[in-house]
Amino acid sequence: MARFSLAALLFATLGASAPTGSSSTATPTTNSLLGYNPANGVVNVDTDNIQYSLAPGQTDAATIGAPLDFSNIENPQPIRGSKGGLEPGPQTPEYARLNPDRLAPPGTDHGAVKNAQWPLGLSHAKLGLGRAGWSRQQNVDNIPEATEMAGVDMRLEEGGYRELHWHKAAEWSYVLNGSVRVQAMNDNGETFVDDLSAGDIWYFPPGIPHSLQGLEGGVEFLLVFDDGSFSEDNTFLASETFARNPKEILSKNFNLPKSAWDNIPPGELFIFPGTKAPKDIAQQNIVGPGGIVPIEKSYTYHASKQEPNFSLDGGSVKIVDPTNFPIAAKFSTAIVTVKPGALREIHWHTTSDEWNFFISGSARIGIYAAANAAQTFDFNAGDCGYIPKAMTHYVENTGKDDVVFIEVLQADHFSGKMNLPFFKGQPVAWTDSTSNCHGYIESDKLDGFSL
Repeated sequence: MARFSLAALLFATLGASAPTGSSSTATPTTNSLLGYNPANGVVNVDTDNIQYSLAPGQTDAATIGAPLDFSNIENPQPIRGSKGGLEPGPQTPEYARLNPDRLAPPGTDHGAVKNAQWPLGLSHAKLGLGRAGWSRQQNVDNIPEATEMAGVDMRLEEGGYRELHWHKAAEWSYVLNGSVRVQAMNDNGETFVDDLSAGDIWYFPPGIPHSLQGLEGGVEFLLVFDDGSFSEDNTFLASETFARNPKEILSKNFNLPKSAWDNIPPGELFIFPGTKAPKDIAQQNIVGPGGIVPIEKSYTYHASKQEPNFSLDGGSVKIVDPTNFPIAAKFSTAIVTVKPGALREIHWHTTSDEWNFFISGSARIGIYAAANAAQTFDFNAGDCGYIPKAMTHYVENTGKDDVVFIEVLQADHFSGKMNLPFFKGQPVAWTDSTSNCHGYIESDKLDGFSL
């Protein structure tokens, strides 16, 4: 009863204090904020009054589409020739400086091309134990179009192990820096061990158990898998094989007492610190029941010692495919260097998608995807790219240093359809009629491509 009286008193007090009659100043109500109401008014601001500057070439005709350098440009703007307009903000200029062709694309970009670029620096890192290393990955989660291949960047500190493991997918790897010891055993019980340095390659078929250890100074390497949905979290691990089987089964399997398994790790080791590898590889080269893997079936290829297949004015190309690395039956790769201002010419691949990774430098890739769709993507060191088969693309060095990148195909040999040889093989009348560049395109003049 007292509670009711207090509530009634409060209500009566509030009611008495409410204003009566009408006021000359309208009090906004919810309804007056919906839609047009003259009482709301408009606030006009000069949003063009911003500080900015344009990069060299930004006022050229949009179809020229020269590379734009925003590195020293205050407040980059989405302008190409007569197209675009100002961006008052909010914005983060660093994004534009890394991706100038997204902010101010060439006038030849048109329609929509599915995302073809991902910086591994934006991938979530998986950290190993005891500061022994880390990994980060790219798959269909961040490039949905990349259904055929996925990539992983992994670091092992000196002595750090990537524990014994295997995959459903095939694994191809390129050593980015440092040195690493790789060990494996095949289905015949044949063992394999080798030491690799920067620029070398390994390959393991699906299901082959293998382990890795960072040597003196540590190692970082790139992994490519033939499954776009691959994830490091779906790897088969030796540690989990022990942890996920009953001690009774383990004891019977290995003919050991149950007490031998009392201190096994409760879950995955993944990457962990271990005893440093002996410098003499022979001390770790344990021969299995089947002997050692025959040299022609070796899981490693010392590409760092290979001379380029092509050395041109604009750069060089080193090809590693099943013709010189037989075990990697469906991995065909090119390690490409493009000098400043040079171009990896317009080309396409007829039988495979292309997965690529940029080791150094800055570049852009222009992709034409039928019908009538084209987009330009910018790449920097540590970025992945993906281009579906048959889509034409070029790679242009837009920086001041050499661009080094890797092209990976799922093919039995490396090949690409080049525009230059294709045009050289056509009658002049055909090229003139197609390009409408009368008097310019002649087979004996088509030598302008530097790479």
